[in-house]
Amino acid sequence: MEKLEHLKSAVAALSEISENEKNGFINLVSRYLSGEAQHIEWSKIQTPTDEVVVPYDTLSPSPDDPAETKKLLDKLVVLKLNGGLGTTMGCTGPKSVIEVRNGLTFLDLIVIQIENLNSKYGCNVPLVLMNSFNTHDDTLKIVDKYSNSNIEIHTFNQSQYPRLVVEDFAPLPSKGQHGKDGWYPPGHGDVFPSLMNSGKLDAFLSQGKEYVFVANSDNLGAIVDMKILNHLVQNKNEYCMEVTPKTLADVKGGTLISYEGKVQLLEIAQVPDEHVNEFKSIEKFKIFNTNNLWVNLNAIKRLVEADALKMEIIPNPKEVNGIKVLQLETAAGAAIRFFDHAIGINVPRSRFLPVKATSDLLLVQSDLYTLVDGFVIRNKDRANPTNPSIELGPEFKKVGNFLSRFKSIPSIIELDSLKVTGDVWFGAGIVLKGKVSIAAKPGVKLEIPDGAVIEKKEINVPEDI
Repeated sequence: MEKLEHLKSAVAALSEISENEKNGFINLVSRYLSGEAQHIEWSKIQTPTDEVVVPYDTLSPSPDDPAETKKLLDKLVVLKLNGGLGTTMGCTGPKSVIEVRNGLTFLDLIVIQIENLNSKYGCNVPLVLMNSFNTHDDTLKIVDKYSNSNIEIHTFNQSQYPRLVVEDFAPLPSKGQHGKDGWYPPGHGDVFPSLMNSGKLDAFLSQGKEYVFVANSDNLGAIVDMKILNHLVQNKNEYCMEVTPKTLADVKGGTLISYEGKVQLLEIAQVPDEHVNEFKSIEKFKIFNTNNLWVNLNAIKRLVEADALKMEIIPNPKEVNGIKVLQLETAAGAAIRFFDHAIGINVPRSRFLPVKATSDLLLVQSDLYTLVDGFVIRNKDRANPTNPSIELGPEFKKVGNFLSRFKSIPSIIELDSLKVTGDVWFGAGIVLKGKVSIAAKPGVKLEIPDGAVIEKKEINVPEDI
C-alpha cells in the first residue's frame, strides 16, 4: 500500500482539481488496488423473471388527465450524458452538436422535445447536461442559444481525475503533463457523486423533483416516457434500467441477471473466458442495457452520502505521448444492484437509436425516419422490424466526407444491407433495395448516377449499375 501513500501526497499537490475529486480518485484507486472486485460465480446466474425485468406491454397506461400528467412530469429531471467529443466522426467539440437531421443537432432535438412537454402540460421539466472538461466550455457557449426557450437548462461537470502512469503509479500531471492529456473523465458511473457535489441534486430535491432520467445524448430514442415514469412512481422503484432484445449487432452489450436475489448488470468484461460465447448468444442472454436509466433522486443522495455506490471498476489502458497510462472508470448501469426495488423494463427497440458512426447517420437521415416535434419516428412503410445493416468504408468515416459523398441520402426503405468500399460517390434520388454491395477498385472513382435504382447487386464498375 506504499503505492497508495505516494499517490496520495502527489494528488494532494495537484491544484487543478477539487478536494471532492481528489478524495473520489484516491477512493477509486484504493478499491482497485485492494482487488475487491465482485467475483461472479457462473452457476449462480439466473435469468430474471418478468417481475424483475418488466415487459413494456404490461405497464399500466399513463394517466389520461392532463393535470395528473403535469403532476408526474413535475417530479422529473432529464439528464443527458454530454461528456463525449465527436472525434470518431471527425468533428471537433461535443458530439451533441453534430447535425442529425433537417439542420438540427442532438441538443436541438432534445430541447425541442422537452419544450413541447413543458408547453403542452404547463410543467417545468429541467434539462441537465453532464459535461466533461473536454466539452464544458463549448457547451456553455452553445446552451446560450436556448436562453429564450421554455426550458431550464443546467450544466455541471463530471469529475476530472489524473491519468495514472503504469510504471510507477504516479499521476501523469505531476510529471509535467499539465494539459488536457494528463486527465480523464472517469466514466458515467461518476454521474451520481458529481450530481451531488455540484449542488444540483439538493436544489432539485428542494423543488420537489423525485426522478432523474439519464441517457446518452446521442441516443435519439431516449425520449421521456410517461408509462415508465408512472410505473416507477406507483411502485416506488428506486432504479430502472431500460433493456431491449439483443440482435446480432448487440452481442457485446451488458445484460441484466438475477444474482443472489438481486438484479445486476453483467458486462462482457466480467465474464470468464470459457463463457464468453455463451454470453454473446441471443438464446441465454436475450436483452441488453440501452443505458436509458431512471433513478430516484433521494436514493442517489442516500447512497452517495453513505459512499455505498461501489460499482465494478473498468480499467482502461491508454498510451499518451508514448507513456503507458491507466484510466479507472465506472459505469452508471452497474449501480443497479445498490438501489432498492430496482427493475429493468424491456422496452421496444425504438427507444434505442444511438448514432455512433456515419453509418447510423445514414439511417437517421434517410426515408427510414421522419422528424415530428423533435422526435425521430420510424417509417411505417418498412415491413422489417430490424434496420438494414450498413457498412461504410473509411472514406465515409468523417461527417464532412460522408455528407459530400451523398448528393442526397438514398431511399433505403427496402434495403437489407449495404456495404460500400473505396472511392464511391452517390448522386441524388438513388434507391437501394435488398442486399447491395458497392466496391470501387483501388485508385478508381466510382460514381453512382442520379436516380439509379439498385436492387440485390454487387457493383464494381459503372457498367454493373
